[in-house]
This record gives sequence, C-alpha cells and structure tokens, in this order.
Amino acid sequence: MNSLSIRNKFLVAATVLMSFVYILWRTFYTIPFGLGAAAIISGLALLIVEMVGMVEAGVHFYNMIRIEYPKRPEVNEADYPDVDVFIATYNEPVSLLYKTINGCLNMDYPDKSKVHIYLCDDSNRKEMKELAERMNIHYVTRTERKHAKAGNLNHAMKHSTSPLIVTFDADMIPMHGFLKACVPYFLTGEKVGFVQTPQSFYNPDQFQYNLYSENRIPNEQDYFYRDVQVGRNKSNSVIYGGSNTVISRQALNEIGGFYTEVITEDFATGILIQSIGYKCYAISEVHASGLAPSDLRSLIKQRERWARGCIQTGKKLNIAFKKGLSLAQRLNYISSISYWYSGIKRLIYIMSPILFAVFNVIVVKCTLIEVLVFWLPMYVLMNLCLKMLSKNIRNTKWSNVYETVLFPALLPVVLLETFGISQKKFAVTRKDGAQNDTKYQLMQMLPHAILAILSIVGIVNCIKMTFSTGSISFIVVIFWLLINFYNIIMSIFFMFGRKMYRNHERCYAQVDCNIKTEHHSIRCLTHDISEGGFSIKLDSPQYIPADTSLTIELVTERYRSTFKAKIVHVAELQGQWKYAFATTEIEEEQYRQLLQIIYDREPTLPSRLDKDSSTFEDIRVNLVKRNKDEYAMNRKLPRVHLLRSVESVECGMVTLVDFNYQYAQFELGPTIGAVPQLTIPLNDGFVLDCKFAQSHVGRSGRLYRISNYEALAESGVIDSVLKQWVQEAKWQQQQAELLQRKKQSDELDEMAYL
Repeated sequence: MNSLSIRNKFLVAATVLMSFVYILWRTFYTIPFGLGAAAIISGLALLIVEMVGMVEAGVHFYNMIRIEYPKRPEVNEADYPDVDVFIATYNEPVSLLYKTINGCLNMDYPDKSKVHIYLCDDSNRKEMKELAERMNIHYVTRTERKHAKAGNLNHAMKHSTSPLIVTFDADMIPMHGFLKACVPYFLTGEKVGFVQTPQSFYNPDQFQYNLYSENRIPNEQDYFYRDVQVGRNKSNSVIYGGSNTVISRQALNEIGGFYTEVITEDFATGILIQSIGYKCYAISEVHASGLAPSDLRSLIKQRERWARGCIQTGKKLNIAFKKGLSLAQRLNYISSISYWYSGIKRLIYIMSPILFAVFNVIVVKCTLIEVLVFWLPMYVLMNLCLKMLSKNIRNTKWSNVYETVLFPALLPVVLLETFGISQKKFAVTRKDGAQNDTKYQLMQMLPHAILAILSIVGIVNCIKMTFSTGSISFIVVIFWLLINFYNIIMSIFFMFGRKMYRNHERCYAQVDCNIKTEHHSIRCLTHDISEGGFSIKLDSPQYIPADTSLTIELVTERYRSTFKAKIVHVAELQGQWKYAFATTEIEEEQYRQLLQIIYDREPTLPSRLDKDSSTFEDIRVNLVKRNKDEYAMNRKLPRVHLLRSVESVECGMVTLVDFNYQYAQFELGPTIGAVPQLTIPLNDGFVLDCKFAQSHVGRSGRLYRISNYEALAESGVIDSVLKQWVQEAKWQQQQAELLQRKKQSDELDEMAYL
C-alpha cells in the first residue's frame, strides 16, 4: 500500500467522522424549537436532506475508496462466440444511423462472419430498410410498437440467436476495439451478465457549450460513467446504461428479456440480471462515442425520462426488499433513485438562507463559533474528499451547478411520479440537431431569476444587519447566499443558451494530410477534422489556391480518405497560419473512411477539470464571451504583416506593410507621390510586379495589386521569400522585446537601496 492511498483513507475517515459529529450536533442542538411552526418545519426539512446527502456520500465513499478495475482476460481468439449487434432506432435520421452502422462494420473481431448487425427499426420506415440493404446488414421491424425500446429489442431477440448481444443507441458510434475489449470477460467460465463501457460524446454537452466551457470542464456524464460506475464493480451494482453494452443472451432469457414495465428498461434489466446471480462489470476505457442532447428541451426531456424511469423501477421491483440483491446492492440502487430527489434538496439549500435573510425565519439555531467548529471542518473535508475520489473529473462546485440548473424542471416530474402519476409513453431524445426556442428557455429561467432576486435582497439585508448590530455572525449566511447566488447565476447563463454555428462537430486530431494543388503538394498534419471539412496550421504562410477544389488525402494507420475541398478561411493565430477547408466532393467509400478517421478515436473534449476553473473565472468567461463579437473577416489567403523595407526599381526603398499574394500595401514616404507601378526584385531573377489599386489604406499606405502572383506561387519563389521575411520579422520582434526587458532591468529601483 503506497503513502498516497494511506493519506486518502485517512481523508475519507476524517470526512466520515466529522460528518457524523456534524449530524449529531445538527440533530440535537440546532433545530429552532420554540421559534414558530415555519422555523421548525424549515429546520427539520434542512436536517433531513442533509442526512440523506450524508448517506449518499457514505455509499459513494464506500464504492470509491478501493476501486476494482476488472482485468481483461487473455483468451484464445478461436473461442470468440457469435455476437448480435442491435442498433435501436425510432425517429432518428438516416445520416445519424449511417455513421453508427459504419462504425459497427469496422469493429475488429477474430472471425467477422460471427458478427451479425441488426438495424432494429421501431418505425417501419422504408428509408431505414434501404439503408440496411445498402450497408449489407440485417433489418428488423414490427408493425405494433408495444413496450417502446424494450419491446423493440425483445422483438429483435426473436430474430437472432447469438449467445452475446450488443446494444447501441442510434447515435453511438463504436470504435474498432469495442468487441475485443468486452467479449473476453464472457469467456472465463464466470457467470457474467453484462459489460458496460462509458457513454462518451463527441460533441460538447449543453453544460459545456452553453457555459462556454467546452475546453474547461468534462462532459457532465463523464463522472458517472468513468468514476461512479467503475466504483460500483465492488458491490456488483453496475447500472446497465442501455448502450455501449455487451449482454449475455442467457441472462436476458432467464429474466424474460428486456424489462418492459418501466420507461427506463435498461436500469431495470440490469438490476434483474444481477438479482439472479450474474456478475456485471463496468470498464472505464472509452470504446464508443455519441451525440449529447444539443438543445435545452431535449436535455430536460431526457432527464425527465430518466427520473421517472428510475422511480418507476424502484416501485415495480421493490428494490429495498428485492430477492437476490445484497445489502450493498440495495443501498447503491436506493442511492441511484434518491439522486433524482436532489431537486428537493437543492430547493431547500437555496431557500434556507433566504428564509432567514428575507423573511426572518430562523432555520438553524447556532452561533458563529459552533459553525466554525462543527460545519466548517466537515465542509472542507467533504470538498477535498470528493475532489480526491473523482480524480478531478468533478468537484462540489460543478455538482451544485448541475443540480441548480435542472431542479426547477425535474422537481414537479419527480413529485408526480412519486405520488403515482406516471408517464407511460417513451420519450425519445431528439438527435436531429439543435432547436432554438427562446420562449421555452425564458420559461425555464424564470424560477432561477426569482431566486436570484431573493438572494440579492437577502445579501443586502445581511450586510445591513452586520453594520447595524456590529456582529460578524451574519457572515456565514452571506457566504451561504453567495455560494447559492453563484449557482443561480450560472444557471441563468445556461438558460440564455448559445447560438449553434457549426453543422458538423469537429474533433482536434493530428492526422497525416497531403494537399495537392495543380503544381505542388503540401504535407502537413490536420489541426481538427469534421464531416464537413478540416483545418491545418502552418508555421509560415503558403500559397494555396482559394478559387479551386483541391485534392486532399488524409491517412491514419487504419484508414485512408481522398476527397476534394476548398479553402474557406485563413487566419494568423499565435504566430501560425490556420487554413480551414470545406469538403466539396467525396465518394461514398471515401466518406465511410473519413467517418472512421473522425470517430474511431476517443473524443478530444476535456476529461478533467481545468485547473483555472475558479468561480470568478467561470463568471468572467461567460460575461466576456457572451459580449464578444462572433464576426470575423472571411479571408481565403494569408495576410502577412511585415513592416519590412524593400527596394523598388521605380523609387528606391519603400516599406512593405502587409502582403496577401494578390495584394500588397506599401508606404512610399511623404515626399513620393502616386506611383502607378512598383517592381520589387526577389530571388533568382523573379520580381513582384505591383500595379497601383488604391490610396489612403491605413496611415499613409497605398494598396497595390500583384499582377504576377500566380506565376510566383507556381514557381515556389514567393513562399520561400515570404518564409524568410516572416522569420526575420519574428527575430526582430524578439530582439525588440529583449531590449525592452533590458531597459526595464537597467532602470533605477529606489526600493533596492532602502
């Protein structure tokens, strides 16, 4: 056992001990008895949700303190069995299913004839049948749609026979190693029910995108799939997530197939498989990625279904007394269901300080000293513990933000389901692009706006009371209000949304790229790629024709795609030149290869929290970026700023201000009039032949059109000269910066002599 694990265990033990002491103090000394019914009810409500939170934290700590990562067995490839791959679809577009099927067709397997892919269409659509035929996979449909997705999968089971079944949602694209990463667990003789891999996403989720944090925070679901799920291996309570999963047909047959009595068939099916003695595993490596909900309405509908389905499952299966489940399994699943009641907890946490500061209702009866002795150590330790156990995927701050964003929408749904007003219809999450709905966003924002106003009033009142009484006791309430206010402000930012500009999601990837022009080729690496195009970064500008389609070749170890593309934008970024290309023409087989180049990789979005993700930085980023002008000039040739003296045939030394192959801007000096032509000698007898175009472009500049730029570009001379000029300009800038620093260091520092 290493010292780090010992320190972590001490941290967990200290957190549990201080939490226990805190709860004892809260229970016996802080309930405001004798101060009115409103105070007693509010005080007891806060205590109850704190107790529930402590139990949930205890279960989580038990799972996470010693994580069991299942070791992949070494098995004989001849033993790999037949596998049925079920791709469930209801109303998703053909373009989405095309990518998923293409990924499935490219999965590695010792004998690929044993992999049977089924498109399970629950809408009996002609276009889906044609897609299956076109891609040479099985097509399964039905005329009645009873039991929604569970019924669809059970119907597919009747038309297939393989001992292992893989379930994929319509948008989940598997990587080539998916099957070989999961199937070996079923070949050891152990009674394995299912193997769950993470549900990862290639597009930013709503929290990342709406909060301008796609480069600062992980996907909100990463914490569950890469951390919580793996921690549940210890208690054999891994949750079946419905997709990216390999399941034993025998296990499904023993429980009567996919469970049909709730709207989250996956959650219930997994519990039933474990209750009859099957071992189920979660692995942390990503082997498939999909499309996260891209608008607010889709996100809320998805979470409403999950909340209702989990509560329905708890009731239907009677989890607390379910035969075959161990105590640890029961506690884990009860905790999974109680999670959806976090909206009640969040509302009470937000309203408690408001009740005191705005409505003069005492919720917790205590002194400042007691808060510092009992609450503060528990609060600090709990935050440190979560940060340590989550490996910086999640912290308390972001958990609170996520809960605050969603609780007004989920709270009514959870209460309705709890009291037996159930949703029977299966609501499929939209996968056909973002839908802007300003009215819906404003309606969802209204509760947060009301809470923000109440919080501000409470903060002002507490500040007034601090000055009027001369007591600093109110500082604790102010701190509580400020923490809640931050969560509310982030929720309001979230609800404002953010305009979607891209038609295709891009991923940052360095892929070998060959750009072929009419006269030469450029070998480089991509900066990012998408279905609609790609970009490259070059250390020095190069001439790439902007008015013609170029032949592009992208190559990886497994895939090669050739297609046509045009330049759509060129910009200088931090001393490099970024060229963006849009695909103009691509054949189907090349497109299928391109899809694999893009999606057969782990998503490049963050997997850990940014170290600079502070509260103030979160707010600053949102304020600055929401007011930033998104417009940028759409240049298709690099504009290079030079301020370089060059000699012209006509009038001697002139200053070349900037240059973009087709045009150049010169400063000729105050004594030189309009010169209709400038001839600038270059290397090997070549010249820049410049014709006057326009006066008064910035300062005293004059714009000239370069009449022979195509010939210079074809020869390669202009690129080599430009590269030399750029390097010299960078060197001169570096020297100027060094000189400036030297001047500053040579200045007299009076304080050094005092």
